[in-house]
Amino acid sequence: MRLGVPKEVFPGERRVAATPETVKKLKDLGFTVVIERGAGEGASFSDAAYEQAGAELSDAPGIWGGSDLVIKVRPPTLAEADTLKEGATLISFIWKLANPELVERLAARKANVLAMEMIPRTTRAQKMDALSSTANLVGYRAVIEAAAHFGSFFTQQITAAGKVPPAKILIIGAGVAGLACIGTARGLGAVVRAFDTRPAVREQVQSMGAEFLEVQIQEDADGGGGYAKEMSPAFIEAEMALFAAQAKEVDIVITTALIPNKPAPKLWLKSHVEAMKPGSVIIDLASEQGGNCDLTVKDQVVVHNGVKVVGFTDYPSRLSGTASQLYGMNLVHLLTDLGGGTKWNVNLEDEIIRGASLIHKGELLPPAAPINPSPAKPAAPKPAAAAPAAAAAAPAPAPSAPAKSHGGHGGHGGGGSGEASPAMKWVGIFLLVAWLGLRFGVNPAGAGDMTGAATFLQHLTVFVLACFIGWQVVWNVTPALHTPLMSVTNAISGIILVGGMLQTREPLGAAAWLGTAAILLATINIAGGFLVTQRMLKMFRK
Repeated sequence: MRLGVPKEVFPGERRVAATPETVKKLKDLGFTVVIERGAGEGASFSDAAYEQAGAELSDAPGIWGGSDLVIKVRPPTLAEADTLKEGATLISFIWKLANPELVERLAARKANVLAMEMIPRTTRAQKMDALSSTANLVGYRAVIEAAAHFGSFFTQQITAAGKVPPAKILIIGAGVAGLACIGTARGLGAVVRAFDTRPAVREQVQSMGAEFLEVQIQEDADGGGGYAKEMSPAFIEAEMALFAAQAKEVDIVITTALIPNKPAPKLWLKSHVEAMKPGSVIIDLASEQGGNCDLTVKDQVVVHNGVKVVGFTDYPSRLSGTASQLYGMNLVHLLTDLGGGTKWNVNLEDEIIRGASLIHKGELLPPAAPINPSPAKPAAPKPAAAAPAAAAAAPAPAPSAPAKSHGGHGGHGGGGSGEASPAMKWVGIFLLVAWLGLRFGVNPAGAGDMTGAATFLQHLTVFVLACFIGWQVVWNVTPALHTPLMSVTNAISGIILVGGMLQTREPLGAAAWLGTAAILLATINIAGGFLVTQRMLKMFRK
């Protein structure tokens, strides 16, 4: 299968959809890779490097007219779309609402089109999520850009000439880009505050050392898929009051707020800008969608009352080499799921591929069913017991979802007892195991010396308590600490090894076999714990 990589023609765009490193991976997937001459120059990748990686070089007509699959960064121009090989596949950012004519032209070519901005934001799709990998770079670069326009240090400085206070930075929106801003600004020593309408991100913000700001009005702001939704007028009024107070204190504001398929919300008003100190800086990362600040001008720096409002939109291209590598790997992972060049299959039954598919064999597809990666919200509490008349009017439950029996009208066992609680079930299991052990294990004859029975009950009690404590420890520890917890349990597994070795000294029987199984399982746990610990530590090595 012939895969073409054209040069980006959008003004100022320096990224490329494949790097020499990803070309090797694409060839391993079975593709014949063809690169347009000069496609990687903006990202410092030479044609010679591509040829050394195994790619062929061609001109633009050869790429668009001769490739079965074309991968790009920016949406193609109308002229490029008209030269796409009929029936070919295009993978790039499309932004269909902003480019309706482009979508029509691509459909006329009977193309298959996968839009990278439509990749669902789920756990399985993280490796293909180009929006997140790009936003991470944008957040980092935004702080660097702020430092370039700010006339002082970020960190506190104490010199012989005097003391310089740290910069105070407010970040609006704690998505991927916002969190990247927090990490970079904190690394440079600034005092960071962050605001987001979603309370769920509070812990993430605080874990990175920033102060989380919030208004007193409680309102659910989760719009699904990692985005926020539009808020009520009362919430927005309280939000504006909070920003007005912060404008008098902070030195730098970085706005990242976006709402899918809508213009960027106006959050930093002209009055907020005028309340800031001269020399302050505003970095508006939403400028391409109209901007979060009233005074933002796309791709320009506006100075108002001594405050700089930066509206650049080319942050990824300012880190073009790394941005190209990350985007190229997103594409490699997506193409792997599509079967590569030898087992190519646009499987619309796959929720990731279906979510990204915009056009299939020339037909514009309707939007895919939304996939919400967020945990389900708890059900609203039921009201108090209703009047008999209301209960009688309620519809009967559907056969596919029968109501649980709560006593009175007989569950599975008839009679009037309700469903047993989990605690009673565990007690029942414990008593059953104890009876079986006493009857058939330590004293099958049912008489004689009861020393074995006492020893069995002692071990069984310790075993049950260990299971209970282990269950409570794992489920009551935040998931972020599960990896360190696994490392710590190596010590417990060591004790299990010793106990298992002692049991294997006994004559061949149930105890010896259980001891052998304990040794095997504990050994696997210890080896896995050390392996996971080493992988975790490597993440923090520079």
